[in-house]
Amino acid sequence: MSKLVKKAEEQIKNAIGEALARAMESGALPKAEIPVINVEVPADRANGDYSSNAALSSARVFRTSPRNIAEAILDNLSLENTYFEKCEVAGAGFINFFFKQDFYSDIVLDVLENGESYGSSEMGKGKKINVEFVSANPTGPMHMGNARGGALGDCLAAVLEKAGYDVEREFYINDAGNQIEKFALSLDIRYQQLFLGEEAIELPEDSYHGKDIIERAKQFAEINGDSYLKRSEDERRKALVDFALPKNIELMKENMRKYRIEYNTWFHESVLHRGEIADTIELLTKNGYTYEKDGALWYRNKELMTKMLLSQGKTEEEIEKLELKDDVLIRQNGNPTYFAADIAYHRNKLEKRNFDTAIDIWGADHHGHVARMKCALEAIGIDSSRLEIVLMQLVNLVKDGKPVKMSKRTGDAITLSDLLDDIPVDAARFFFNMREAGSTIDFDLGLAAEQTSQNPVYYCQYAHARICSIIKKAAAEGVELRKVTSEELKLLSSTEETELIRFLSTLTAVVEGAAKFRDPARITHYVYDMATLFHKFYNAHKVMVGDESLMQARLALCVCVRDTLKNLLSLLKISAPDSM
Repeated sequence: MSKLVKKAEEQIKNAIGEALARAMESGALPKAEIPVINVEVPADRANGDYSSNAALSSARVFRTSPRNIAEAILDNLSLENTYFEKCEVAGAGFINFFFKQDFYSDIVLDVLENGESYGSSEMGKGKKINVEFVSANPTGPMHMGNARGGALGDCLAAVLEKAGYDVEREFYINDAGNQIEKFALSLDIRYQQLFLGEEAIELPEDSYHGKDIIERAKQFAEINGDSYLKRSEDERRKALVDFALPKNIELMKENMRKYRIEYNTWFHESVLHRGEIADTIELLTKNGYTYEKDGALWYRNKELMTKMLLSQGKTEEEIEKLELKDDVLIRQNGNPTYFAADIAYHRNKLEKRNFDTAIDIWGADHHGHVARMKCALEAIGIDSSRLEIVLMQLVNLVKDGKPVKMSKRTGDAITLSDLLDDIPVDAARFFFNMREAGSTIDFDLGLAAEQTSQNPVYYCQYAHARICSIIKKAAAEGVELRKVTSEELKLLSSTEETELIRFLSTLTAVVEGAAKFRDPARITHYVYDMATLFHKFYNAHKVMVGDESLMQARLALCVCVRDTLKNLLSLLKISAPDSM
């Protein structure tokens, strides 16, 4: 939290502790050990800026009613040299504290002094976190889930950095295994169909049917003609994959750059097939967690998951209903499964590269994979708490109040590229972070393209532009922004002004909460609420007033809001225009 907010909270705790000590010394309360004193912000600020339940929590210690304890505290309380001007006893014994103007003026000065770093925290203490997100198969275009995952993952990484973590953004490229084999088959058949006709060879139902496959096959044919029809199937498919896969990966990188996402690492699954998967399976075998059956190597998932669930308090009946099964690690053909690669990949992140924590952004349809992945980490000696999974719900596209149909099977899905062609990147990144990851999003394509106050991102950007306009107007009238004094800032005493300043004071706590709960939507909400409070202030008060000190104080407040809005929008990689 902000150093000033922390200071204010400590002042309350110290003041209450000293008051209790004096009350015991005077005999107003019996001698006892002073309990831990807690303070919190009331839901209704009419009840004070802070509240403490110290009287209620110490009733058993002092063997008297909370109200009597609260009155004793109040009689012995000194608020000298604190940020508080008064306190009151309410209800059964809550003690409510109210800020004096010094707090508000110091917050404005703190924002002005810290600039871009305002709201930053050292909570993370430089711990290394790997955030892996999007990680789309390079076998086709990226879709709506990737669009949400991109905005969510990138903004979460930014929030973690703001909270003091050392963050690495990572994209995991599935360039090996079954999906590549299916990719090769799909390309091969489409290539052959170009010369032999669709009737001559049929594309299997479970292949990739998208138009992008046809396009890649055509591009290959334009260079090589029908020459690969005479080659062996293996040679032809390898050539097609070697041609198409790099193009698809580069297209993914282009789309991510267009989406303002820059990864530190593009990790290729194929790297794991050079020994790390084998080493990981050998470790599982050494630990007694594999066995051979029907020519394949299996992992004892059922046994390990059952032990884990029993330790978590699940009953055998509850576990039985889950119908747990063992997993294949090495198929009969000698190829490792995706699960085997996934275990090796997380071992690579947490053991080989030694990240303190790995955060994966997964679609909600992967929820069943979470427990078995964590269990597998324990099986190879890695603390599974170091792996965190953020499950992301679906996106429903809406336009003109009606759902927009999407179909992956026919290849007619709206892709990330399509979305960014039709919708401003600012809107896409903002909209996808308006709700926590576990909530389904209805993405309104029409609203996202609107340039009205109904569009949340436009509304926030307009607040920034409005402040820039105020400052430009002041300059045009010959008013130069100058350094304001603490006494001048105490003139910001209206409800709208103090609400806005008090809201500014909560930023560090909001950043820490967003990082702790892996929820960048908290930052989006904060930006929107700040814009609302600023518009409320603007509609209630003129900035350019005759009282020069008040005018400078209000201009300083405007600068605080402008810079904070810009810093947070920049954190989300959303533009903050000077005019609109």
